[in-house]
Amino acid sequence: MANAFFQPGDQRAAKVNDLFAAIARRYDFINDLQSFGLHRRWKNRLVRLANLRPGSPALDVCCGTGDIAQRLARAGARVTALDFSEPMLDVARERNRRPAQTSAKPEFIQGDAMKLPFGDQSFEVVTVGYGLRNLSNWETGVVEMLRVAKPGGRILVLDFGKPDNALWRGLYFSYLRLCVPLLGLIFCRNAAAYAYILESLKHYPAQNGVAAKMRDLGMTNVRIVNLLGGMMSINYGEKPAA
Repeated sequence: MANAFFQPGDQRAAKVNDLFAAIARRYDFINDLQSFGLHRRWKNRLVRLANLRPGSPALDVCCGTGDIAQRLARAGARVTALDFSEPMLDVARERNRRPAQTSAKPEFIQGDAMKLPFGDQSFEVVTVGYGLRNLSNWETGVVEMLRVAKPGGRILVLDFGKPDNALWRGLYFSYLRLCVPLLGLIFCRNAAAYAYILESLKHYPAQNGVAAKMRDLGMTNVRIVNLLGGMMSINYGEKPAA
């Protein structure tokens, strides 16, 4: 049966927007449940790989509720965070109003990851966490991330992966097919929103495809950091220096 929130082609953005509008308020809570809290460690790993300097301009694309953006800010970056979903941004802005250890808080704006509203060579670091897979054309998203990165800038992508080991991949896909939608049903009253994860992953080339695209675009120092045997992954690449 087709997933109610997965629609290839021109309707993809509207369906994804509906999905995140439905789950925005429970998004962080269910992330903790389905990853056993490990998503926090993976996001911290991404920030360490970004190798930020104090005051570095950084962009977090598809920022959602602002988890990665907040971490980038705490690491000293001047952070702009962008998302298509206003309900997710509402949660991010509420979190942003809480007391923080740093006075430099992210700026959250609404926008399209496939048509970033920034000039060329604007950011030293560009990140995306669990968002590239949701674009109607993920390759356009990577091209845009590269465009707005400065020469020598770092581009990082954190997302669900596809383990190379067939047995491990089968166990992982079974967890996504059976357990994750059940968590969505119990805690969000919406199994389809979480069944979407596996459906979208089936249509996404994951870490190997993203790495190949980075190389095709001429990025340097391209590498894959596999987490949990490839269940999750971080893609890393650098824009060639001028």
